[in-house]
Amino acid sequence: MEPTSEVVTAHPAPALAAFIDGYIGYRMTGFEAGLHRGLPSRHMTFIVAIGPAIDVISQTDARQSPDNYRCVLGGLQDTPAMIAHDGTQEGVAVKLTPMGCRALFGLPAAELWSTSLEFADLIGAPGRRLWEELQEHSAWPERFAACDRVLTRLLVPERTVGPELSWAWRAVARSHGTLGVEPLAERIGWSRQYLTKRFSGEFGLSPKVAARIARFERAKQMLLNTPSFVSMAQVAAACGYYDQPHLNREFARLAGCSPTQWLAEEIPSVQAPEPAREPG
Repeated sequence: MEPTSEVVTAHPAPALAAFIDGYIGYRMTGFEAGLHRGLPSRHMTFIVAIGPAIDVISQTDARQSPDNYRCVLGGLQDTPAMIAHDGTQEGVAVKLTPMGCRALFGLPAAELWSTSLEFADLIGAPGRRLWEELQEHSAWPERFAACDRVLTRLLVPERTVGPELSWAWRAVARSHGTLGVEPLAERIGWSRQYLTKRFSGEFGLSPKVAARIARFERAKQMLLNTPSFVSMAQVAAACGYYDQPHLNREFARLAGCSPTQWLAEEIPSVQAPEPAREPG
């Protein structure tokens, strides 16, 4: 069978837009069985499998046992997870911001730091309903609409992250990790130490680590989408790394491999959403 891949994106319902940056529907068939790296991101892990469960054989925290998930919810992370697949993958990834964790589920993202769990184990019946509804529909618009219905019912907008921390998180993300901790603290009017304490308590990681992840995420997307005549050193410079060895070291820490190895291993996935299209 010739390998085929389909990636479709959509915006969430307006009520969810402040907490979810989008949906990604993916369908990969005909690939060789192998492993996929679940990499650190500015979004939490929130993926609904369609068909076979998600087989996580190595968790981001080595103390957590491997497991299978129909709908996996995980916190932010600074190490990769390893997911086994048989050459076929299908599902919907929800680009959940850490502010959405509190608004939708009533808990700070820090409580899920480097942890994966079955969504229904946290939220109960709505988690089961989300998985069931996505199995019932074959068209992407209906699947995305099901996500909107279930998640909107969970939303309590009053359960918000404070404005200072929300701004700090978005500023780090918008700058792709190039904005330092000192300017963040000055803008808010907090000390660097107090910002780090509050930021870590809400999100599970320090502003410095969040910036590293945002910079890494930008480099990863550039490597996937940049023409071959652009060198690795140029990508490193564009993303704020000192040089190519610095980029290589960050990949080793955050992805568990070199950029070259990752590019060679990676099949189209929810972490490589180009080319993508809106559902029609």
